Amino acid sequence: MKKILAIAFVGSITAFAAGCSSSSDSNQPNANTTTVTNSTSGTNTASTAPHNSEPAKGGATTGEDIPANVRAALPDAQSFTKQHKDLSSAQIAAIQRETGSKVPDTDHHSYLAFSNSSGTRQQIGAVTVVKAGGKEMVIVYENRGGKPYIKEVRAEGVPQSFLDQFKGKGHDDKYKIGQDLKAQAIDDATARDAAEAVRVDIMTMQTLYGAPDKH
Repeated sequence: MKKILAIAFVGSITAFAAGCSSSSDSNQPNANTTTVTNSTSGTNTASTAPHNSEPAKGGATTGEDIPANVRAALPDAQSFTKQHKDLSSAQIAAIQRETGSKVPDTDHHSYLAFSNSSGTRQQIGAVTVVKAGGKEMVIVYENRGGKPYIKEVRAEGVPQSFLDQFKGKGHDDKYKIGQDLKAQAIDDATARDAAEAVRVDIMTMQTLYGAPDKH
């Protein structure tokens, strides 16, 4: 079953970028970014923000390209940077070997959210959008020592009691339904799909942006 997942990162983009650049995979592809600014009037303007001197994939992004559930997850954001990053075949193999699940796409998307409320532009989160068991999920992460940890999971039509079980989990944690997580008022198949999607995506985020593991 095709898995899609939405994820938000809270913390410093600098820490994740540093972790990414120091990753053990020396053949990591470059990331491409597109910035979308939301004005208080609701009008959105877009400008490409090249990374490593490469243009953003797909050209300029309009405000409509930022999904509503991404904006809703980070309502204080005044601008978003849409980032694309390709997984290498070696990275995909490692993630699939670790999780026992298929990586849904080689092109990983995230939306970095920024606020200017303090007078300086600061990152307040990052989001990716995918689907698991026919449900769109938004997962909010926090940065702990340059590594992603789940702060919150959102999904319409899914009991909050199930989603709350993901809070505080990282890429080293277990996500098996019936052992580490309970189905909590949803069917086992949907619960397994959701848990597998979260596990794959957090491993992907750790691979692309997380600081190297010391264990």
